[in-house]
Amino acid sequence: MRMEQAIAALRFEPVLPAWLFAALAVLCALALGLALWRRAGGTVWRGFAFAALLLWLAGPRLVEETRETLPDIGLLVVDQTASMAVGERTRLAQAARARIEEQARALPELELRTVTVPEAGAEGTRLFAAIDRALADIPRARLAGVVAITDGQVHDIPPASPLGGTPLHLLIPASGEETDRRIRIVEAPGYGIVGKSVTIRMAVEDLGVPPAGTAGGRAARLTIRRDGEPPRVESVPLGLEQGIDIPITRAGPTVVEMTAETLPGEVSRLNNRAVVEINGVRDRLRVLLVSGEPHAGERTWRRLLKADPAVDLVHFTILRPPEKDDLTPLNELALIAFPVRELFQVKIREFDLIILDRFQNRGILLPQYLRNIADYVREGGALLLSVGPEFNGPTSLALSPLGSVLPAWPASADAVVEGAFRPLLTPLGTRHPVTAGLAGWRAQGEPGWGPWYRRIEPGEPHGAALLGGPGGEPLLLLDHVGEGRVALLLSDQIWLWSRGHQGGGPQAELLRRVAHWLMKEPELEEDALTARAEHGRLAVERRSTGEGPPGEVTVTDPEGTQQKLTLAPTRPGRGVGQVPAGAPGVWQVSDGTRTAYAAAASADPPEFADLRATATRLTPLVRAGGGSVHWLDPVGTPELRRTDPGRDSSGNAWIGLQRRHDHLVTGIAASPLLPPWLALPLILGLVLLAWRREAA
Repeated sequence: MRMEQAIAALRFEPVLPAWLFAALAVLCALALGLALWRRAGGTVWRGFAFAALLLWLAGPRLVEETRETLPDIGLLVVDQTASMAVGERTRLAQAARARIEEQARALPELELRTVTVPEAGAEGTRLFAAIDRALADIPRARLAGVVAITDGQVHDIPPASPLGGTPLHLLIPASGEETDRRIRIVEAPGYGIVGKSVTIRMAVEDLGVPPAGTAGGRAARLTIRRDGEPPRVESVPLGLEQGIDIPITRAGPTVVEMTAETLPGEVSRLNNRAVVEINGVRDRLRVLLVSGEPHAGERTWRRLLKADPAVDLVHFTILRPPEKDDLTPLNELALIAFPVRELFQVKIREFDLIILDRFQNRGILLPQYLRNIADYVREGGALLLSVGPEFNGPTSLALSPLGSVLPAWPASADAVVEGAFRPLLTPLGTRHPVTAGLAGWRAQGEPGWGPWYRRIEPGEPHGAALLGGPGGEPLLLLDHVGEGRVALLLSDQIWLWSRGHQGGGPQAELLRRVAHWLMKEPELEEDALTARAEHGRLAVERRSTGEGPPGEVTVTDPEGTQQKLTLAPTRPGRGVGQVPAGAPGVWQVSDGTRTAYAAAASADPPEFADLRATATRLTPLVRAGGGSVHWLDPVGTPELRRTDPGRDSSGNAWIGLQRRHDHLVTGIAASPLLPPWLALPLILGLVLLAWRREAA
């Protein structure tokens, strides 16, 4: 800052009141007019004398200010969003920032303020929002100009420049306009029905490339992977929306990765890949419930299944077994004939779950139909048996073709055990997701569940025993058979829990879990590895029925880099862990036997939508303020100079910040323009000249 003197204004302070001054001016004008009319000599000098008199009486004063000049302020805006990490942009931007700040310190009467544009998530690069915040503290009269170091990918460009006539200079960390290929997801469903296909609407686009002569004239190869399966490759036209059909084969998340082939010379392959996660759900669960005879627990099954609106229940109760045939004509019966052929041969594979409740082999189902049920299980079906006394004896299903898929048979001819007992969780049951955490279970083997009064003692059981009797005998067995699953409940007394007998028990929750495990719901898999990417973190969970620690897994990021992750146990049979997951794409987790996939979306979707360094978007605003665009590679940072308003603000290798000449007034002095010692001789002299001229 420096001090200077300057004339600021001309001010009048009349000696006479305004009315008197006006009257005197009128008299002078009349006297001068009369002299002109008479053509008297010396009229001109008389006019000068009147003018000098009136000027002196008006009291003219020169106002002089003492000024303190203020330094101009330049604004340096540095883009630090995600797209600036592509290639060498960060290095070039840091070098340019250091060079601009160094040059600004060497220029007198210039203050340079630096602001950064941080990550903004889904809003993209908010360059002008950062400029507006900085301008709130800068007087516009002192703003010399704005220098922005950015790749040109700005997502808050205003319709008109907020800087007015102040120059905006762009320093772009690249060598020129770039090209980029991207996958743009137009529409991606979040859910899909198991057994059906969903369509992902997408387009492969080339940015910064002149369009083809005809629409669809160019194409690109697109590689599609689903949950790590062998990829399929399709050729898709560039710039046109396409529908990609994805079959949903199982419940739970399905991760789909699409990768477009590299465009020669493109700036980055980050947005050549898109990841979509689709959650597979079952539309309607078709359940076939066959009750072998009416009993106290039959209504419990029906209420449980009908309470779920997603279940389509087909229920039959055998009210008239063959031994009760009394030769009554069929047209006189009020009962519905049991459609065995339609259910167990024609439509058996349309059911998601078959439940046989106290059903016995009394010739109602021919061996062919029982073999169909067994084949249905082996091919991926689900079968649940709840058995009672009928399971022990010559009509037992264990002695039928269905016995080949059952996890246990009656131990002997006297396998029916009568007497009160409380079901217990087995050691495996405390870790298995079907029974772990059931309400009412107490520690140290003391359940708060009500008692049952009958069970079937199994022989040669296999599979997973989750509930046991008083001596540890299996009570609930789950087993994998081929591609399908079987559950066997060796008691017909679970309905007592639904009645609240002596405290009851978690009957509805237990049967719901068993049914969902049979239908392969992912959250109930006993040995499973899952991964989920959210908020920049990859969460890994491993469920196991083993007794050892959860161990470690191998995490592979989208670029193929691997790292080990040790899982921490949270409860029996379960371990969890987390790692940062900043890179968008498909993350893979493996424990050596199982592999899980997770889709990590981009943390800043607008930042990765277009990765080109470009001046196209900001050029109109730059031209409006008389600014300039400079590419930092390989020329380097332009020279910083001071310019005056109205002059060129940039050149081939330099940028200018204007001199604004703003100041602060520290003092004011007023001096008379016509002091009395000068006014009186001047007036008398003019009067004397007028008199002499008139007398001549």
